[in-house]
Order: sequence, then structure tokens, then C-alpha cells
Amino acid sequence: MKIETILFDLDGTLIDTNELIVASFTHTLEKFSDRQYTREEILNFIGPPLVDSMQQVNPDKVEEMIATYREHNLANHDKYVEAYPTVVETVKKLKDAGITLGIVTTKLSDTAKLGLQITGMADVFEVLIGLDDVENAKPHPEPILTAINQLQANPMTTLMVGDNYHDIEAGHNAGVQTAGVAWTIKGREVLEAHNPTYMLEQMSDLLQLVGVE
Repeated sequence: MKIETILFDLDGTLIDTNELIVASFTHTLEKFSDRQYTREEILNFIGPPLVDSMQQVNPDKVEEMIATYREHNLANHDKYVEAYPTVVETVKKLKDAGITLGIVTTKLSDTAKLGLQITGMADVFEVLIGLDDVENAKPHPEPILTAINQLQANPMTTLMVGDNYHDIEAGHNAGVQTAGVAWTIKGREVLEAHNPTYMLEQMSDLLQLVGVE
């Protein structure tokens, strides 16, 4: 099936924010948790909405924890964030080739826009759906369907690209094609278990997939 629209998750897919996320969680957990969390445990918090992760740590202090996390994340954002290899040139080539591009993230829109600005991709995407634009986060299909709706795209020719099983599940639930990224911090086998339509070894694989190269 031809691909005319590509929707991307942001963190862990286009931009590497993993160490920033780990640092922000570590900082927050030190303040609000009664025990030490291992790196492995913190990695499990990457992907789902913050509120779900914080709920597991300290249900009574969720809002305070989110505020602490976001403050740290924003203050240290520019220091950590960079695009993954081949990402910037790939998305620009796709745009030039007439492929419609969008972002579907569980981040708040403003922070997501910041990440795109730092990595030089602010003007590449036609739509950005953040956590504050929907009622239900991925794996619910709402964020993807909202993007498709705004872009007036055809679900049949839409591809959702992500580093987390939430992205693949959301794609399945929305009836679009899906692609997992092999550089996911979760380990590719986690994604493969959710049967993405494609697995990308590097972002430039998309060019061949859509017939740009």
C-alpha cells in the first residue's frame, strides 16, 4: 500500500531525549519517592503519559511530581536533546517529495515544539498533536485520528512511526500502517512483539519505503 502521510512519535523516535527523561525522573523520584529506583525501572516510565508513571510512584503527590519533572526537563532540555542519525535529512527529503508529515506525541505541545526547534525541524511538520490536544493518549487511537482528520489524510495510506509499543498499538487501533524503530531504548524485540508493518534500522529506510530514493 502506497504511503502518502507519515506520523511520527517524537521522543526516542526523531529526537534523543532518553537521558534527559532519565535525569528528570531521577531528580523527581529523589524528592518524592521513599526508595531508590533502578535505571531499568525508570526506563519503563519512558513512553506512557507522565501522570500514569507518577501514579505508580506516589499517588498522593502526582501533580507536584509532574510539576517538578517538567521544571527540570525544561531547564535542562537544550543540554541533552539532539536528533537521531539520518533523521533531519530524511524528514526534509520526505517533505520535498510531497509526503505529508505530522507529529503525534504524549508530550505537551509547547515542549514538543521546543525539541523540533533545537533540532532544526520546526517547519517540516504540518500538524503536531500533543498530550494537551486530546482526551486520550496513545495507545488510544484518538491522537492519530485527530492528526489524520486535521491533515485530511487517508488512514489506508498513513504510516505511524514510533519507538514504543504504545505507538504501534495506537497505529493498529487507528487502522494505519506502523513502523517500529530499531534504535528504541526498549529493545527492538519489545516492538516486534506488537507486529509493526515495518521495522526501520535507521530513519533513512523510510525513503526507500515510500519510493523517494
